[in-house]
Amino acid sequence: MAYEVTRSEEQWREQLSPEEYAVLRQAGTERPWTGELLEEKRVGTYRCRACGNVLFTAETKFDSHCGWPSFYQPTEGDAVELVEDRSLGMVRTEVRCARCGSHLGHVFDDAPQTPTGDRYCMNSVSLTFEAEDGAAGGPAGGTGSGA
Repeated sequence: MAYEVTRSEEQWREQLSPEEYAVLRQAGTERPWTGELLEEKRVGTYRCRACGNVLFTAETKFDSHCGWPSFYQPTEGDAVELVEDRSLGMVRTEVRCARCGSHLGHVFDDAPQTPTGDRYCMNSVSLTFEAEDGAAGGPAGGTGSGA
């Protein structure tokens, strides 16, 4: 697939930290319960860390108790790309940024408590957060539908 944002692997390595590169460009996974956005509870927007594409809003974030930030739907139907993933001896659905193709996490249909039944299980390192008040970053308490 041709993406709107394309870079060479060398350019991605220069732009991203080693951990970001391993997850976003090599489909790695951060350790559960370690991500900076897991406990983020403020109202705001989650974007692709590689290209800034708007992916999720805080209104769709929920506490799935899985160790990674979880959302029940992306912002728009074309914000993410879903790809069959047969790695690790199982079949899963990988979630990629539709704008740059970066790996974000996986989606599972195991969240009956949500309006869609889906759990978009995302790596914190794949995302940036922008609070509605304009502040960016990691956890800061507050109210909202956080994980």
